[in-house]
Amino acid sequence: MALTPQNNQAFLREVDEEYRRDQMIGLWQRYGRVIVIAVVALLVAFAGYLFWQHRARVAAEKEGETLQTAYDYLGANDFNGAAKPLAELAQSKRDGYRTLALFSQGDVLLAKNDLKGAAAKFATVANDTSIAKPFRDLALIRQTAAEYDTLKPDVVIQRLSPLSVQGSAYMGSAGEMVGAAYLAQGKRDLAGQTFARIARNKTVPASLRQRAVQMAGVLGIDALPQDVAASRGMTE
Repeated sequence: MALTPQNNQAFLREVDEEYRRDQMIGLWQRYGRVIVIAVVALLVAFAGYLFWQHRARVAAEKEGETLQTAYDYLGANDFNGAAKPLAELAQSKRDGYRTLALFSQGDVLLAKNDLKGAAAKFATVANDTSIAKPFRDLALIRQTAAEYDTLKPDVVIQRLSPLSVQGSAYMGSAGEMVGAAYLAQGKRDLAGQTFARIARNKTVPASLRQRAVQMAGVLGIDALPQDVAASRGMTE
């Protein structure tokens, strides 16, 4: 008997399903063990990742508590009490805690008038390429400030000139030392130009700008901002 169209479609579906079932059974027989091993490996890896995250969070919380302990001691001017937690954090694998600890150790040494020791701490940060550049730049400025009296002017200029340009977040602090170094070299024109740049930059702290205006004026450059100069002219 010939199959009706409906029976023909049902027969084809049954054959197709049987074929697919045979395919799946064949695949499972061929690759089932590999699939099971892969799934187990993924589950183990995921469990390990979750455990690592937990350990990292616990360790970070512990280091945060250690840092707070150090700051509590520093707030009470107990440098000896702060020494141990800061020394521990200075070895941290986390850049943030390590950087804060090294800066704090440098500040303690500055308070003790140990300029050489403080410069060494700041240099550790400045030379650590794993730390973000803004922190390394700040550390370089503080290192240079701590050892300024022992450095030749050309060393100061070489170190800090890249940070004393327009657009630099540290233009004022770096530029002031660069200007002073130019003066030490007898380069009054370069010193005056450097102080004038600082004086005209409105992002620089007001106290530093005021000093720069005075220094530029002594060197023969009127570094008053245009709005101030204009208002002064109107009152004369």
